[in-house]
Amino acid sequence: QVQLVESGGGSVQPGGSLRLSCVVSDASSSSYCMSWFRQAPGKEREGVAFMDYHGAINYTESVKGRFTTSKDNAKNTLYLQMTSLKPEDTAMYYCAAALKVWPGCSQYDSWGRGTQVTVSS
Repeated sequence: QVQLVESGGGSVQPGGSLRLSCVVSDASSSSYCMSWFRQAPGKEREGVAFMDYHGAINYTESVKGRFTTSKDNAKNTLYLQMTSLKPEDTAMYYCAAALKVWPGCSQYDSWGRGTQVTVSS
């Protein structure tokens, strides 16, 4: 089981930007599918950005064109760059890891503690 630590959340006005980080304890992070989720008050957990076996990213429709996922392999860090933020983006954001099992990913059984993002005027 890999350990994950998120950071970078905070409060921002609508239209603002934030970059979330997720540090991965396993230096062999390329062996994992790494994805971002969020959970808003009173709502179920929602997938935001999903990585497939080959590293391609699929974004949920509500964030397409505004959010971008990237990795810095030298720092074992996953990023979520968020721009043009809206009040409905307010949520606790989590990164998660699943072992790659060709041709897909296993269940996400490694989770960070979460970082809060609040968008309001």
